[in-house]
Amino acid sequence: MEIERQFLIEKFPDLPEIDSAQVYQGYLSTAPVVRIRRFSSEDGGSRYELTVKGKGTLVRAEVNLPIEAEQYEEMAGLLTKAPIHKDYHVYELPGRLRLECSAVDIDTDHGFMYAEVEFSSVEEANAFVPPPFLGREVTEVRDFSMSNYWIKGRLDLDF
Repeated sequence: MEIERQFLIEKFPDLPEIDSAQVYQGYLSTAPVVRIRRFSSEDGGSRYELTVKGKGTLVRAEVNLPIEAEQYEEMAGLLTKAPIHKDYHVYELPGRLRLECSAVDIDTDHGFMYAEVEFSSVEEANAFVPPPFLGREVTEVRDFSMSNYWIKGRLDLDF
């Protein structure tokens, strides 16, 4: 189960960083969401994952499975488009919350930045007061999703 809130951001926050990677993700299906991702770290290491997501916004089923490089490459050959590129950074917020920030296809005319905060309960998510650097909340905005971005090749951020 995934419980998270999403926000648009203008830049990466000035917080201690826990992790970072270059992420490449593609969608084998968008209904239901089935995606593959490659995380490449600065030290040259990589890890790969297959994710299946259920319906929902704040709360939804999510299953992440580690896969081998060969499996990722084989599934990447099934993609109908080039993978989305994310410059991905993870920070710790007070209360040991994880703040995951991504600059998506930032070197293009349709790039954007967003952040996700993951929670252990709906009550914790609802009680969360976003710090000022988190911009407009898009958790419940139907058209804001990476799978929608994959389909359209852009997001209309004027919703």
